Amino acid sequence: MKDKYGKTLIACYLGFITQAIAANFAPLLFLTFKRTYGIPISEIAFISTTFFFTQLLIDLFCAKFVDRIGYRKCVVASEIFSAAGLIGLAILPEILPNAYAGIIISVIVYAMGSGLIEVLVSPIVEACPFENKSNVMSLLHSFYCWGAVGVILLSTAFFAAFGIENWRTLTCIWALVPIYNVFNFLSCPIERLTEEGEGLAIRDLCKLPIFWISIILMVCAGASEISMAQWASAYVESALGLPKSVGDIMGPCLFAVAMGISRLFYGKYGEKVDLIKFMTGSGVLCLVCYLLAGLGGNPIAGLAGCIICGFSVGIMWPGTISITSVRIKAGGTALFALLAMAGDMGGSIGPAIVGFVTQNAGNNLKAGMLAGCVFPIVLVISVCMLKVMKVKQ
Repeated sequence: MKDKYGKTLIACYLGFITQAIAANFAPLLFLTFKRTYGIPISEIAFISTTFFFTQLLIDLFCAKFVDRIGYRKCVVASEIFSAAGLIGLAILPEILPNAYAGIIISVIVYAMGSGLIEVLVSPIVEACPFENKSNVMSLLHSFYCWGAVGVILLSTAFFAAFGIENWRTLTCIWALVPIYNVFNFLSCPIERLTEEGEGLAIRDLCKLPIFWISIILMVCAGASEISMAQWASAYVESALGLPKSVGDIMGPCLFAVAMGISRLFYGKYGEKVDLIKFMTGSGVLCLVCYLLAGLGGNPIAGLAGCIICGFSVGIMWPGTISITSVRIKAGGTALFALLAMAGDMGGSIGPAIVGFVTQNAGNNLKAGMLAGCVFPIVLVISVCMLKVMKVKQ
């Protein structure tokens, strides 16, 4: 049975690596876009907003229509959109009269692919007859982390060896990953979580108190993760006075490594660990990390807080999916789509709150990090409520 669905698992691993490419590659080129095309910083900042907003729209689309269209068609489309968007990023800014429009169109296209991957890969794996599914889910999500690390390190190495001016070539090379994965998803076995018409409708999910607690959990998971990940580089630069290239490696890259280690750990030893307790402990550790970053007078302690935070948030997203899917067995694709939407919403709101507080505190990033403490606090409270409700559902 494990051998039969091994190809499905590999395809899903590569799916998350594809999503990591889509989410992490373009930000490495923001200053290059500014220099090459004369795009102002205010417009470049909108690129990330466009990416996450498109994913949110796709999450909503999936909640309504994926079950009707079918998993295989949608997940194959996810890889095609991802590849087309990446190739478009290399070509459209050069051939369109407005280079910025070419970039935005490309980002929208590969964000559509990324959003489909985010919603579909988890339920595809959940529907496979694996033992210890929470372990498998944690290991699956670790591939996003390793993908992010690979994109940062390999892209940095490519630019050092061949020059940043050859970024279009690298963009097309990264597009080969989703192109290859199209054939994996076309041929691997794919099961459904529920039979057609058996999954709960959105209105039925909204009647369940446990669903709303899970939504809050996902918002806090996304906010706790993305707030630190997006501000880690700036924090390292300001606290340690290091150049941006070093800051990217010591901040976001080591953060992603720590997050991947957390997911690997649970993927390997999860059957010996109580998931609720592990998530509660992770939430407390996350709070400590934000306090270290916000209050620590020692820059090294602050850096340690940024990195260890990656370990603490690692289990939050896949752990919430695992807990919720067990307690709402008939949730179907709509459940996974709405959870993904909540995580994306947290990933959009969290960094904005940290940035707003930072700006209003005289560009004091430590004050912003202290504001970020609210996310792990609410998460721990929500996990405890979920534990109490375990018997009731």
